Amino acid sequence: MNLVTFSGPPSSGKTAVILKTIESLHDRGLKVGVVKFDCLYTDDDLLYKKVGVPVKKGLSGSLCPDHYFVSNIEEVVQWGLDKELDLLITESAGLCNRCSPYIKDVKAVCVIDNLSGINTPRKIGPMLKTADMVVITKGDIVSQAEREVFASKVNTVNPDALVMHVNGLTGQGSFEFSTLLFDEDEDINTVKGKKLRFSMPSAMCSYCLGETRIGEEHQLGNVRKIDLGDSGV
Repeated sequence: MNLVTFSGPPSSGKTAVILKTIESLHDRGLKVGVVKFDCLYTDDDLLYKKVGVPVKKGLSGSLCPDHYFVSNIEEVVQWGLDKELDLLITESAGLCNRCSPYIKDVKAVCVIDNLSGINTPRKIGPMLKTADMVVITKGDIVSQAEREVFASKVNTVNPDALVMHVNGLTGQGSFEFSTLLFDEDEDINTVKGKKLRFSMPSAMCSYCLGETRIGEEHQLGNVRKIDLGDSGV
């Protein structure tokens, strides 16, 4: 079984890209399954069921979705093996820009859209910088010049990644993208012992444990304070 991890900011078009790509994978006779991770709510699983894709969803609730993902990924892999999938896709929640959802030796795809702002690639951390492939969406809404500039910004942040444009509505580019996802020589039976490509966001403070009161006297643990310089300025 192949394993691919998709991540990206909220509403960047991850689900739309995956659905169009699965169409091309089905045409090749491959059995594909999806596990959708989210925070509070998602009905994306219904979209996958509608096209006959085996799917499960997990909601992290009050937990960081990255930590929820890494705590459950081994069980997810075993579910995929039980379903005898050729390719298992994990789709993250719309993650914060510091998230690190990728595993070493597992294909990693970051989906980002042209409408997010010209400097957005510089604001995204490991989620973009350590991806193997970067898919840029919503290119039909901006000009060719804007697409090229945005792609250049992505390439500056992650020069090693393969950058592609895929239209989640029409499916343009999804066939070419699908040919890069499945490798017949790859066979993942477990992710036990594998490592994350980058450490996850860290915090273990009083607010993590349910504190709601504001003020230094209520702030314990891993707390970082802003440097405001001279209070008189």
